[in-house]
Amino acid sequence: MELSRRDAIAALAAVGIGTGGVALYRSDVFDDGSTDGEATLDDPVDTMIALATVVYPSEVSGIDEFVETYVVGRVEDDETHERRTVQALTHLEGYASDEFGDSFVDLSPDERDAVLRDLGIQSARPNPDGSDVERIRYYLVNELLYALFTSPTGGELVGHENPPGHGGGLDSYQRGPDA
Repeated sequence: MELSRRDAIAALAAVGIGTGGVALYRSDVFDDGSTDGEATLDDPVDTMIALATVVYPSEVSGIDEFVETYVVGRVEDDETHERRTVQALTHLEGYASDEFGDSFVDLSPDERDAVLRDLGIQSARPNPDGSDVERIRYYLVNELLYALFTSPTGGELVGHENPPGHGGGLDSYQRGPDA
């Protein structure tokens, strides 16, 4: 299944974000990644793409364009969400660097998976105001999964043919169960 820019726009619509600014480039939205004296990120979008390659099912392709469109659109007009996303990304990158000696982006997919497992992401409760791990779960992992499964293509993966924001829902509800 190939994700597209159109899927990302549908996911943004599900969040309630207009899609007028989706044509912006990532550098027009994200600052240099600095967060009150913490280490900076080379590129927040690249880190989100690297994370998506671990948390998305292996049969999904087109991740780069999908994630870039969604992430840039998601933080475009929300400075608080952008700042908190960058803080969570900075913590993820710091942990990867401390434990694996390289940035999260430069690790192999197996090493990225190990980073997430070591942090306990799979059992962390998503909390925007919680611990670093809970914020990684909330702002990074859950955000990417929400984007995937509210897109038309991602919704097909779980048998949810018409996710919120995707046209055609009325037609599917008017068909009988054998259609």
